[in-house]
Amino acid sequence: MRIGQQPGGSGAHGSSATAHDTSASATAQAGKGDGVVSRVLRRPLAYIALTKPRVIELLLVATIPTMLLADRGTVDIRLILVTLFGGWMGAASANTLNCVADADIDKVMKRTAKRPLAREAVPTSHAAIFGVTLGIASFGWLWWQANLLSGVLVVATILFYVFVYTLGLKRRTSQNVVWGGAAGCMPALVGWSAVTGGIGWPAIALFGVIFFWTPPHTWALAMRYKEDYRAAGVPMLPVVATEQAVTKQIVIYTWLTVLTTLALVPATGVVYAAVALVAGAWFLLMAHQLYSGVRRGESVKPLRLFLQSNNYLAVVFCGLAVDSVLGWDTVGSFFG
Repeated sequence: MRIGQQPGGSGAHGSSATAHDTSASATAQAGKGDGVVSRVLRRPLAYIALTKPRVIELLLVATIPTMLLADRGTVDIRLILVTLFGGWMGAASANTLNCVADADIDKVMKRTAKRPLAREAVPTSHAAIFGVTLGIASFGWLWWQANLLSGVLVVATILFYVFVYTLGLKRRTSQNVVWGGAAGCMPALVGWSAVTGGIGWPAIALFGVIFFWTPPHTWALAMRYKEDYRAAGVPMLPVVATEQAVTKQIVIYTWLTVLTTLALVPATGVVYAAVALVAGAWFLLMAHQLYSGVRRGESVKPLRLFLQSNNYLAVVFCGLAVDSVLGWDTVGSFFG
């Protein structure tokens, strides 16, 4: 080796390589030093995916009509918007923390394998911080813009969904979605409390509608993906029971759903009553067709019921919204 020559190169080439290595090292160190904020900015879509935007549609379906019913005949746009924003943050928090808790089984199931934590697009610790931050922001926002009860109900929803359903029930019992589904009913109570400062019986009825609707909706999906749930060790009802037993339960809960929508009729007008009756008959027909098909040993498509159950709930709540905005005399007033 000549004097002045460096290992790995000579002259200008050696200096260039050294400079390149130094630059690469500096870049690597800078990358290691990236914080949560920079990661969020670089991967916004992954963080949005953590919140499960499509699931949050239920928030819109339940909250707006409930608020319109609570203030029947009046539309307070500002209050509706601020409540939706606060509720969105709360739902996004619950869904994100659910992804954190379920990251291990999401990797196993084909339906969830592309979720951000399953494909390691977002660090788990950062997702947890993101979820907790959204929850705190939701509580503060609703307390400020609506009232304390609304903020407390959102926090209760997040805690119930994460600790009671996700960590407590989901992997232990086939009745997981029956009781865990209560978290998805809370937007009705939040919306009502934002308007009235309390909880009235119509809000409880709307809570019941979503509560009874959740099992047939979810079990229909689980029938389609039962092998995924079995592989992940999640004892959804279609995994541990026969198709006939599952579809029988679907029929029972569909009847309970429709009857609960009709229980709300005294507090509403003829528009909602008509919509609830027609949509209910349609939903019952679909559930009975699925059950009959299974009993006859035919090839059935449970995913169709899952998809159409979304349409059913949307139609019923849209009917409620229109009825509430019109503000016509309630059915109950004709008997009282």
